Amino acid sequence: MDRREYLRSIAATGAAVGTVATAGCTGALGLGGAEGTVLGPPERDLSEASHPSYGDEMPHFTVPDPIADEDVSISQFEGERAVLWTSFYTNCPDGVCPALILRLRRAQAAAAEGGYGDEAEFLALTFDPERDTADVLREYAGQQGVDLDASNWHFLRPESYERGQELLDEKFGLVIEKTPADDYDNLEYQFPHYGLILLANKQGIVERAYPRGPQTDIERLVTDVERVATA
Repeated sequence: MDRREYLRSIAATGAAVGTVATAGCTGALGLGGAEGTVLGPPERDLSEASHPSYGDEMPHFTVPDPIADEDVSISQFEGERAVLWTSFYTNCPDGVCPALILRLRRAQAAAAEGGYGDEAEFLALTFDPERDTADVLREYAGQQGVDLDASNWHFLRPESYERGQELLDEKFGLVIEKTPADDYDNLEYQFPHYGLILLANKQGIVERAYPRGPQTDIERLVTDVERVATA
């Protein structure tokens, strides 16, 4: 059994059947969606992608949050909060990572304005722990407009580059590798990477995978998060 078949088997057996319906968009009541989902199937079928997608179980992991000085696990949000996740690094030179963080930050702001901030969690995992220390991440949060006081945002920092590389490969099907930053005088190395954003519901089932995260329509993403978090 390959990775995707394994994830789907877990999702099929572990999905909560009692998902609350929202008109015309829940799959739990047989309206065309995958079992345990809130949203209907996405326009683009990503079932053959290496990363988790619609109907898969959100990968489980535990990673430190250096700012809060605590370990964060996906499992702690199940049954309580929807999760919007991405991976990034603060030294990203081409605007990809700031665009990813912008989308999570806008969804966070919308959740606060809409009164469902305690029903959504925003997780941004760095794959450059050597440079992304707690102080750097805290400064980056200020630069990007992230509200760290809202108690629903975590910057996650693996213990080492190798640990982050392993986690992203095994859990998310994403290949991360350092390359020389020859085109940038101020960088020793960079990370060509896949700008993926994942949205999972409170039962830990992926509702949406946004593989072109930096180009994802912000209002569409915000609407998806609201529907999933308030279902």
